[in-house]
Amino acid sequence: MCDNHLILFLFPDPLLVKAARGDPVNRPPAWMMRQAGRYMAVYRKLAERYPSFRERSETTDLIVEISLQPWEAFRPDGVIMFSDILTPLPAFGVPFDIEEVRGPVIHSPIQSEEGLKALHPINLEKLNFVGESLRILRQEVGGHAAVLGFVGAPWTIATYIVEGGCLLKNFGFRSMISVVFTFSSFPLPFIGFLQL
Repeated sequence: MCDNHLILFLFPDPLLVKAARGDPVNRPPAWMMRQAGRYMAVYRKLAERYPSFRERSETTDLIVEISLQPWEAFRPDGVIMFSDILTPLPAFGVPFDIEEVRGPVIHSPIQSEEGLKALHPINLEKLNFVGESLRILRQEVGGHAAVLGFVGAPWTIATYIVEGGCLLKNFGFRSMISVVFTFSSFPLPFIGFLQL
């Protein structure tokens, strides 16, 4: 905790943070979307050594290395942590894989009341790599760039949990909503997570 407060005092607010706050800035900030670095040869070489996307996005050293690749090459005003929108799922009982062509896949989607009851409150210890990666990235870039983390929006995460993957129609999720809200006192761990 003390280290994080020390970091805040050592570095001035980066340009992107100032602009987001509405402070006057001398130019618009620039940053790259998280996917933008994937075209880089250095990233592709690393992905050959570590073919699992989950390993690359859940291992602190790899997250930091990949996140810094675009920053080291172009010095944008924002460094986006290399991650996935579904990173929190295993922390509350929903395992998933990331397949090369299909993307994120949940092999046992939750499509019943029993499935909902099997979820548990989020176990933040399973996500320690997120905070650690953000802390290291902030130290690495200092006040020269903002460090940005991200996660899927509540609707997106809930849709994946019910649909088992990326489906544009969300029919299963829409019918599941009616099941969820028919149980007014139903303790739903992922609804609590969605409210974070």
